[in-house]
Amino acid sequence: MKKTIVITSIFKPTEAVLAFSKMPDYQLIVVGDKKTPEDWNCENVEYMSVGKQELSGYELAKVLPYNHYCRKMLGYLEAIKNGAEYIIDTDDDNIPKDNWDFPEFEQKFDCINPNKGFVNVYQLYTKQKIWPRGLPLSLINKEFQLENDLFMDDCKVGIWQGLADEDPDVDAIYRLTNDTPCYFEEREPVVLSKGTISPFNTQNTIIRKELYPLMYLPTYVTFRFTDILRGLVAQPIMWLYDYQLGFINATVVQKRNPHDYTKDFISEIPMYEYTEKVIEIVSKSISKNDSIETNLYNAYKALLNENIVCEKEIITLEAWLRDLKS
Repeated sequence: MKKTIVITSIFKPTEAVLAFSKMPDYQLIVVGDKKTPEDWNCENVEYMSVGKQELSGYELAKVLPYNHYCRKMLGYLEAIKNGAEYIIDTDDDNIPKDNWDFPEFEQKFDCINPNKGFVNVYQLYTKQKIWPRGLPLSLINKEFQLENDLFMDDCKVGIWQGLADEDPDVDAIYRLTNDTPCYFEEREPVVLSKGTISPFNTQNTIIRKELYPLMYLPTYVTFRFTDILRGLVAQPIMWLYDYQLGFINATVVQKRNPHDYTKDFISEIPMYEYTEKVIEIVSKSISKNDSIETNLYNAYKALLNENIVCEKEIITLEAWLRDLKS
């Protein structure tokens, strides 16, 4: 099975990039940008420079802004063109542990009961008060007692989210008020049933090819909302086709690139404001009778009608969908 790792980077090859490049069973694509060193080079890596992106023939390359995380989508398209059956999303500051891997996609796993709404999956992996970026703020103090909601069942996982030790994916409120490093406990994988929701990100995530359209990264929302919004749109669409979201142990250590936490907070404000509303809007705009691509488009049109995304988002989304077809 062909598995491709996609990373975007503006730095010379990092420790994480070097580690992933040495994995023989994976192809690694690194997507550059105008800030990336012009002499970027790493053995065993397919590097997409800005020049290569512009010559790629992808419509998306013509409409994506430069110096923007969403140029990572050009790496997804390249992986798909190369025949990837699975795409792994990660970042240049996530260093894989020796046991870095993902479970099978169809097997019996611990499941969280259906229709629980938003849950804090981190509570299954640590007693530390911590929550994933994108969890509604009204729930950050809630004790979910998820161990009481687990049952074993046959699962059809569409996306696995791996956790990250040391500096996991949390919001700016956590970092500004606490910022204690977290090292998660190990446990068996956990899968969310239909109607049970958790934010997921682009930092240690694998997706199966049937769901590739859902990898679209919204380009004209704030940076800290981008991957969270992607995951919120994806989950109701996944449920239509009986796919589930799963979580596994921390298999990377994040040595986080420098951030300004106050700027992160400002960038996250739309996320705090719209997280719950997005699920409601998307759920009302999709149908099992339609394709994943049509449902994705209809979801973003509905978000546009509610002023959560702008007109430019639809232009970019249309280019993404055309590239997937070609």
